[in-house]
Amino acid sequence: MIACLAVLLLSIDLTVLHLAAPRLAEDMRPSATQFLWIADVYGFALAGLLVTMGNIGDRIGRRRLLLFGMAAFGAASALTAYAPTPAWLIAARALLGVAGATIMPSTLSIIRNVFTDTRERATAVGAWSSVSALGFAVGPLAGGLLLDHFWWGSVFLINVPVAALIVVAGAFVLPESRNPRPGRIDAVSVALSAAGVVAVIYALKTAAHDGVTGAEVWGAGAFGAAALILFVRRQTRLAEPLIDVRLFRRRAFSGAIGANMIGVFAMLASSLTFAQYFQLVRGWSPLVSGLASLPGGLGAALGGALASGLVMTVGRARVAALGLAMTAAGFLMYGRMDAGTGYAYLLAAMLVASSGTGLAFAVTNDTVLASVPRERAGAASAIAETAQEMGGALGIAVLGSVLNSVYRDRLELPSGVSPEAARQIGESLGGALETAAALPPALAGTVTEAARRTFVTAMQLTVLTGAALLALLAVAVLLALRGVPKVIPEVVLDDRGGAHDKAAMPG
Repeated sequence: MIACLAVLLLSIDLTVLHLAAPRLAEDMRPSATQFLWIADVYGFALAGLLVTMGNIGDRIGRRRLLLFGMAAFGAASALTAYAPTPAWLIAARALLGVAGATIMPSTLSIIRNVFTDTRERATAVGAWSSVSALGFAVGPLAGGLLLDHFWWGSVFLINVPVAALIVVAGAFVLPESRNPRPGRIDAVSVALSAAGVVAVIYALKTAAHDGVTGAEVWGAGAFGAAALILFVRRQTRLAEPLIDVRLFRRRAFSGAIGANMIGVFAMLASSLTFAQYFQLVRGWSPLVSGLASLPGGLGAALGGALASGLVMTVGRARVAALGLAMTAAGFLMYGRMDAGTGYAYLLAAMLVASSGTGLAFAVTNDTVLASVPRERAGAASAIAETAQEMGGALGIAVLGSVLNSVYRDRLELPSGVSPEAARQIGESLGGALETAAALPPALAGTVTEAARRTFVTAMQLTVLTGAALLALLAVAVLLALRGVPKVIPEVVLDDRGGAHDKAAMPG
């Protein structure tokens, strides 16, 4: 319950900034560069430190790290809410990311060590996945309610009492667990992993914003790739690596990690696309948009709850593939939507896609945990979550580029629009609506209609691209997890630190 509450808090926090951003920009007046750092620094700090924090939890104790991180998360949330300057806000958001990096791997690794029975663990992971997905739906709803009555910082203050509750309850309820043979943490590996992950995600985010041809994109990408290659090579030579790269030889582990990464690739980009569709095409308020999105979180929660029972009936590979196929089918339904589509159709598509997502992610997350020894649960959880962060950034870069490219290429504006206005209108739908408001009424109406119609066309092609990727992923997961048993044998460490099935160990 405490692990679920912690991941719910993180999921909500990942979504509320998007709602608060317009009012934040109006009140604080950050520069364009400052605003980008306000939006991105949390993700950079989080992704860059996940692997390190997962290993620290394995060494000092996952309960200790979770409670420390949650206390820091509550304090950083208060600093964020009352930030007086953009620089203060950037620093506070960075602290939030550091604290979040301690929490995410701790929650899953605690579940791995508390629930030793296979079926109980699968059920617990399903509940964890369900609550995580629900948080992405609850975040916009809670943020919309608060922003209707309070200032932008109120969306971060909701973290403070919840964090305090988790710290107090966790101190009494959660058992401690750690690796009994932890070894030391290699500082060079820490630096290489953080630098590599942050540089790659920075390159992906920059590509999504500025295109893939810039020297900054290629420079950051090359630096990040080189750092990660050096990191992997170093892990193969260390007696006590941050990541045991031999884990990737286990088909169940590598298949589940890949499924999580590419699944998030498609779904996060589509989620951001629909945030624009609801508010800029349909004209719904943030609160109404949050209410409209809520059934998606409920569908994902339902899928996660059903996953454990289905695995015991038809097997891991089939359930994971079924979930991804359902998500692809939901995306195909999304591809038929336009500006006048009724909510009933949208609801049906949302429930199909989100239920499939809940099924797939519950199975893949449980497979990751079951494929590693309990002593390395924190490091394994961090690998899975780092892959998801990279998949999300890659999805925004690739599918976001598809959306923007189709929008720019197919937008046809009437005569009478100046070149400068046309440039702003072609940047994004939000820019088009803002620019159109300053035009003469008749021209403004024509521009607004053209921009919305073109955006819907771009959205359709984007989600259809996502559907194709998810369908291919469903087939790949079916093959990758084929033969992986419904109940994965207990994995233990040998005297040299290698991972083996318990049944295969001598004696």
